[in-house]
Amino acid sequence: MFNFEKWLFGFVVLSSLSAILSIAVFSPVLNKDKWLTLTDKALVVFDLKSKVVLSGAEDVRVFEPVDWVERGTVQVIDEGSPVNFKVWRPHVEAKEDLVKKKLDFLEINFPTSRIIKHKSGQPELEKNILTAGDPQGWGGTPAGLYNVLSKNEKSFSVSSSAYMPYAVHFYGKYFIHGEPYLATGDKIDSVYSGGCIRVADKDVQNIFTVSDVGLPVLVIDKDYVNRSFIAKDLPKPKVSAKSFAVVDLESGVVLADKEAETKRPVASITKLMTAVVVAENIDLRKGVYVTDAMLEAYGTTAGLNNGGFYKVVELFHPLLTESSNDAAEVLTGFLGRETTINLMTEKAKSLFMADTSFADPSGFDKDNISTAKDLTFLARYIYNNRKPILDITAGRKVTTFGPMQFEVSNLVNKNSFKNDVGFIGGKTGFINDARNTGLFIFKMKNSLGEEFPVVVTVLGSESLKQDTEKLLEWVEEEYEIKRVR
Repeated sequence: MFNFEKWLFGFVVLSSLSAILSIAVFSPVLNKDKWLTLTDKALVVFDLKSKVVLSGAEDVRVFEPVDWVERGTVQVIDEGSPVNFKVWRPHVEAKEDLVKKKLDFLEINFPTSRIIKHKSGQPELEKNILTAGDPQGWGGTPAGLYNVLSKNEKSFSVSSSAYMPYAVHFYGKYFIHGEPYLATGDKIDSVYSGGCIRVADKDVQNIFTVSDVGLPVLVIDKDYVNRSFIAKDLPKPKVSAKSFAVVDLESGVVLADKEAETKRPVASITKLMTAVVVAENIDLRKGVYVTDAMLEAYGTTAGLNNGGFYKVVELFHPLLTESSNDAAEVLTGFLGRETTINLMTEKAKSLFMADTSFADPSGFDKDNISTAKDLTFLARYIYNNRKPILDITAGRKVTTFGPMQFEVSNLVNKNSFKNDVGFIGGKTGFINDARNTGLFIFKMKNSLGEEFPVVVTVLGSESLKQDTEKLLEWVEEEYEIKRVR
């Protein structure tokens, strides 16, 4: 009996090993996209293209680096139950598209601190970035897809009273240039620029030479992280919103969405883009006089008076807290109303918001259109590049370039979550055609202790705060993550 048991045990072991070896040898021939391996926990099959587990793992997780799940849908199958993670990573897709089309373009890559000129989709020239803007302040360098607008061997910056050698203008008040110097010839040495991209004098002429007018300029602010989520596949929450999206801004993983690519009116979420465009095209120390025509918008704003003179950042406070339509109109006085609105739509395209357009600076017009998905891109952009805008929406102090004529404590902040500890910032809106709309960024934490920003965009809601709370509660339970409170 003892010998028989040993024989049976040996037979089972040899049979199992033989089966595993057979699958390992022949599965690449039968299906080159999948492989089988034996771990210390389970027999695991994973997809060679997406590098994610297909079956047999004890939990759902992505094993490999971010570039293997850069776009599309990450499909994870655990014990036969499919869970789909959409991944929105527009910068990655934009670069892939430029390379695929074999186009010439300039890549400004802040994660690597390199400027790369691509010729026919392939790297041709690389130079180091010396200095760029401070993303935590007003001077952050804008990310997105732009074009070379002009170039000059010597440009003068009025705001810094300095000369910029071999300046390449690609958007707003932003240039790529050599080491700036004063009229005395003394070079300016600083940790941050005002948002422009500084290159060493020995390198800048090479960049200048290959940067023809019209050349696409792709500015990458941050790489996407590879963060895994465990999904329980719980019943979806019932909300009144017609569209919504809940997205991890650092990974691009879509945690929940509904009709996220359907165009809808966005109401006062528009004011976030108004602030972005004005901040990026105007010296924030400048001011504007208010006229009667600017105060014809719906609603009134205490302290904003005809004939008054107000600086840009002063106007941002009633714009982003009280949602002042008057402040939005006054802010167009710097560039002109139509110019400002056109720049807002152009900026949306630069941020890969393909289904977004604007008809006024306040959102009162029903033709201010976007999608929950597009608004996610706007949220990520402001979070990474224009953080003071979010700070104002949450009631935090920002640099104002002098005294404020508005008493901030007297402004009524209409943002629903302004008092929440984990609220990073956002904006609410309402008009009849749009119903309630919202864009909110929260700080969340997973079981590993990682804190990360999650955006909730909601359109067409009958109960904005209730819908947002339901979505957050569902996401917390579905993925075992928590809001920071």
